[in-house]
Amino acid sequence: MGHPVSIPTPRGPITGWRADPPNEPRAALVVIQEIFGVNSHIRRVVDRFAAHGYTAVAPALFDHVDRGVELDYDEAGVARGRELAAEVGFDRALGDIHALVDWFRHELPVGVVGFCWGGTLAYLCNTRLNLPAVSYYGGRTVPFLHERLSAPMLFHFGEHDPIIPPEDVQAHRDMHPEASIQVWDAGHGFNCDARADHDEAAARLAMERTLAFLERTLRPR
Repeated sequence: MGHPVSIPTPRGPITGWRADPPNEPRAALVVIQEIFGVNSHIRRVVDRFAAHGYTAVAPALFDHVDRGVELDYDEAGVARGRELAAEVGFDRALGDIHALVDWFRHELPVGVVGFCWGGTLAYLCNTRLNLPAVSYYGGRTVPFLHERLSAPMLFHFGEHDPIIPPEDVQAHRDMHPEASIQVWDAGHGFNCDARADHDEAAARLAMERTLAFLERTLRPR
């Protein structure tokens, strides 16, 4: 269903994966990658959102540093992904996302859905770009929780996530009582079918909540 695209940004073009629904789109979604790049999992996520009626695009945010990144979910992949994420940084990634949002802003309402590193970026898209956002297991968000939400926000966490302890989830509740926070009987990365922590039941329920959130917050113009 999806296909590669070139996305213009202030620092030059980057690649991405785009999928469009068979009928008129409800809205546009920016799908924000994990540290493993726009890999087969993220492409499937994009395609899945398109099947539910959204024009979805995943920008390859590592392209300015290393093009075509698709890392494995192993120690080497984690180490390389962390290096790339640190080199790119949140500000540069947000600049690329902002450029992509400008593609659609005059045509469709725009929201974001991000995973892990991308989950934190989704949160920052809310606080800094005024976009409705869904964050899946965004483990790097705690240092930014002082930033005020500027649009509807949905967080998904795994109850047994070794990376995001319960006190961090509670900090989200304390700082953003207006947000919706869902905690699932699962570990980190439960939505990703390429991870050992994948939990089909949690992923399905989280997707249902995500789709309901998007339908509620991204009203067609």
